[in-house]
Amino acid sequence: MPAEITRNRYIGAVIMRITGDFTRRLAKNKMSMAGLFVVAALFLTAIFAGYLAPYPPDEINTTNILVEPTRQHLLGTDILGRDVLSRIIYGSGVSLSVGFVAVSISTLIGLVLGAVSGYYSGIVDRIIMRFVDIMLCFPSFFLILAVIAFVGPSIWNIMVVIGITSWMGVTRLVRAEFLSIREREYVQAAIAQGASDFRIIFLHILPNAMAPVLVAATLGVASAVLIESGLSFLGIGVQPPDPSWGNMLTEGKDNIEIAWWLSLFPGLAILITVMGYNLLGEGIRDSLDPRLRQ
Repeated sequence: MPAEITRNRYIGAVIMRITGDFTRRLAKNKMSMAGLFVVAALFLTAIFAGYLAPYPPDEINTTNILVEPTRQHLLGTDILGRDVLSRIIYGSGVSLSVGFVAVSISTLIGLVLGAVSGYYSGIVDRIIMRFVDIMLCFPSFFLILAVIAFVGPSIWNIMVVIGITSWMGVTRLVRAEFLSIREREYVQAAIAQGASDFRIIFLHILPNAMAPVLVAATLGVASAVLIESGLSFLGIGVQPPDPSWGNMLTEGKDNIEIAWWLSLFPGLAILITVMGYNLLGEGIRDSLDPRLRQ
């Protein structure tokens, strides 16, 4: 028992040290902190949308159609007199929900397939990787378009479809990490002691293979937000009257000559969101890179 307690304390101390080093390096990166600020602001906006939005997002006012930005409507109104700022605030929740659910699905699939492929190798590895190669042959956006056209547009369908068509990169990352880590001494020692494959995969290898997965997941949220916006812009994503930055851009496109604000502000929301996640992902990658540690 004392030996086990000592080992647990040692593991806890190592984890705390690694976490502290990672946090310190991340805090030194000004660009990554800017990305973290943007992501945190988006989270808070989505959570407290009901308190931050000055008007209900679907409130129609026919007396204020296509009003330019004023004190009453800071970002103007659309063709139905709805407040653009309120719709952008509520749209942040839709876009981030799609991003996180889709990335969670793709990451889970990629972790399982990559772990099985990298650990067992051989025929299992060849079958999985050939399937990955086949999936990569299809342009992802057009594959998503085809599936959405078949199952029908809805926010839940978009989440699932983006998730099940975006796992290939995570699979290859996890496989590469498993191929490297499984040859290390502590893994070989666990195998020699008769540890089960499940224990070796999920307790010995997977925790040490999560660094690139974390980076890929962070960048994947930005990609999912872009895909959702593109689908909504084409009319097969989130359907009106639900606010989405993509379908707001569609309304702006139809009135761009007389209502510039309908295109500018939703486009800026997408730009800032994607840039924030990309900056944060780059900062996490640099902070986890052992070659950059001092």
